[in-house]
Amino acid sequence: MTTIPTQTFHDGHAIPAFGLGIWQVSRDDCPRVVREAIEMGYRMIDGAAMYDNETEMGQGIRDSGIPRTDLFLTSKVWNDRMDHDAVRRSVDDSLERIGVDQLDLMLLHWPFPAQDTYVAAWKALIAAQEDGQVRSIGVSNFQKDHLDRVIAETGVRPVLNQIEVNPKLQQAQLAQVNDSRDIVTQSWSPLGNARSFDADPITKIAERTGKTPAQVILRWHLDIGNAVISRSTKTDHLRANMDIFDFNLTDDDLTAIATLDTGERTGPDPEQFNGLG
Repeated sequence: MTTIPTQTFHDGHAIPAFGLGIWQVSRDDCPRVVREAIEMGYRMIDGAAMYDNETEMGQGIRDSGIPRTDLFLTSKVWNDRMDHDAVRRSVDDSLERIGVDQLDLMLLHWPFPAQDTYVAAWKALIAAQEDGQVRSIGVSNFQKDHLDRVIAETGVRPVLNQIEVNPKLQQAQLAQVNDSRDIVTQSWSPLGNARSFDADPITKIAERTGKTPAQVILRWHLDIGNAVISRSTKTDHLRANMDIFDFNLTDDDLTAIATLDTGERTGPDPEQFNGLG
């Protein structure tokens, strides 16, 4: 079975550098997808309250038969729970739905700057960690100013910042911000809705390595230093997404892919997004 590398957090815990995301995975599909992925060797499952499938995520985990201690489980607090008491309830609810006593990582899903409660929400996650409900705490879609504010006002750094990264939106500057604060960068929407699959640098690398464009791009995330979340409901795609640990990209490959960065997002702008869903 493939051994997935890990990245170590500044709090001493470690996360698999590659894992499964279950955003937009239906309730009907989720137990099977999670079970199959774990059986294939996936060890990190990335969920969220907003995905509305945490119960099914937990079912897939139990169906896999793999011990809880062998897995890394993430969830996220949604924008409608971004005050201290609501965050604590959100953590409780996620634990209950997934059916575990502790999460490996809990994130604030978005900063929701217009509401301006993300510092209070962060303090609630600190309390959840102190109470042992979560091992590590982090954020998602936070920009430099959001990061610096929570650190300045609480003295506690997130261990991870999960942000949109793909060849069309590489976010190298924000990754440097994360790195300078010893915060792991984790990529969501890593394939960018396949917008770069036919780009010349990607197709040339795929031809040379005998890999698919999707595999080349997933490998690129690892080679630029990011952790990455993949997603599929198809068994063969789940297996193919795992098949990225037997090759590396060259420096020339990385330089060529860097030219594809246009700054185009597939998701919302974190400075503006206040969706409650």
